[in-house]
Amino acid sequence: MPVWCCRCSLAGHFSWCLEKETNPQLSTTTLQEVVESDKVTSESPFLQAKQPQLPQSFLTRPYLSPEAIHPNPILHTKLEEARHLSIVDQDLEYLSEGLEGRSSNPVAVLFDTLLHPDADFGYDYPPVLHWKLEQHNYIPHIVLGKGPPGGAWHSMEGSMLTISFGDWMELPGLSFKEWAASKRRNIKSDRVMPEEIACYYKHYVKVMGLQKNFRDNVYITSVSRLYREKDDEGRSHQNEDISTQHLEMKDGQKSLIKRNWEVRGYQRAADGSHVPFCLFAENVALATGTFDSPGRLQVEGEDFPFVLHSMSDFGAAISKGKLRGKADPVLIVGAGLTAADAVLCAYNNNIPVVHVFRRRVTDTSLIFKQLPKKLYPEYHKVYHMMCTQSHTMDSNQHSAYTSFPEHNVLSFKPEMKCVLQSASGLKKILKFSVALVLIGSHPNLFFLKDQGHSIGHHSNQPISCKGNPIEIDPYTYECTKEANLFALGPLVGDNFVRFLKGGALGIARCLAIRQKKKHELIESGDGGGDGVP
Repeated sequence: MPVWCCRCSLAGHFSWCLEKETNPQLSTTTLQEVVESDKVTSESPFLQAKQPQLPQSFLTRPYLSPEAIHPNPILHTKLEEARHLSIVDQDLEYLSEGLEGRSSNPVAVLFDTLLHPDADFGYDYPPVLHWKLEQHNYIPHIVLGKGPPGGAWHSMEGSMLTISFGDWMELPGLSFKEWAASKRRNIKSDRVMPEEIACYYKHYVKVMGLQKNFRDNVYITSVSRLYREKDDEGRSHQNEDISTQHLEMKDGQKSLIKRNWEVRGYQRAADGSHVPFCLFAENVALATGTFDSPGRLQVEGEDFPFVLHSMSDFGAAISKGKLRGKADPVLIVGAGLTAADAVLCAYNNNIPVVHVFRRRVTDTSLIFKQLPKKLYPEYHKVYHMMCTQSHTMDSNQHSAYTSFPEHNVLSFKPEMKCVLQSASGLKKILKFSVALVLIGSHPNLFFLKDQGHSIGHHSNQPISCKGNPIEIDPYTYECTKEANLFALGPLVGDNFVRFLKGGALGIARCLAIRQKKKHELIESGDGGGDGVP
């Protein structure tokens, strides 16, 4: 059985692949697949200590719609070859071959083009899929998350608009536009506010009857591999702090084989108390996103209380009136969309801004150059200011906005001053009211051995969406360096919800195949000792 550990609760959308009474999609957080045996131990109310009965929901599986014609003729021909089969049962590598899109993961591109054909070319074709309820294909699982379904969307600045269109973030079986209309909201733009997406995902779990599969207020503290001696099943499990040399087959010695995962953590009760639990998981799927640990400059003075690292902290400071009437500007560091959001937030609240970033304004890798002006006018407004209101021009440093391109922050001083250095080496000291460092964020995988460094493309380096994502099989999303451990979303380079769903498809297919093989072994009387593959 699978258990999803959602530290951010993005896992909620993941459910569609694994179960359902209709079809859900994805959002952004942590999933973990857990045990499928009766050897589940739990000291927490959310699982019984004796043979827990996992929620029995159903699996809604995607099929090619009877009347559907995909605009890609080659892909459509491939789909027609196995029209009678669910997409979950087809060769994803074969279907993905030759497709191109904004993800480096082929299954993510495949599933996106099935749900949103030619979306990147501006077309609004309907999905070519329909969904069938198939109870016999259900895969038992549970989703563990520290917050409600919707993950990081619940903590984002509410006044901003999403980058993706609302339709691109909807889940199967529940149209986002229809849901929004039921809330008596007229959608004037294809983009929506984060609060709406968070509410939609939370409502999705409820309307699809998935509450029993979700456990909120759950914090994972450890996910470790268990071992046992191959010829002595009666002995207690041993943890992964065993030298790998002891796992090798040697004449005259007992060998150790990898067993289930052990998932430990606690559930926070309504009174604030912590109730510990321990689960054994055959498979674990990681979907934590990368929103947990804000990026840091690692410079002197960055820990001063007036140096902030999140939009939520900045928004709180504004709402409490802490910046009202301040003569000194807000110092914003970063050149991404979150930094642009902060500039807009300050600008709209009549707070002067000093904007510092390392890149040139002509750098082709700037995100603003990848966004159409017509769809994202507010971000192009910020980019225009970055280019035209530089400190090198005839702009007053105390105007509403001043940019410092190609500058690095050297240090923050206790008197609320910042030391900057230009590309040429010149230093400058600026006075500010509050500093906001928004240079990206990283996943917090502290619950894995070595914080998960060993499962990235570059071993012994921190996992990051761009520089060092988790290395996976491109069609199953299983970690290449750790069997029975899966990952999806930003952890494997997919930042957008529309591509997260492909990860769910890949994992669901892999688990379905393994479940089928296990059933065949059991029926043939060759199922093995403990049922663990």
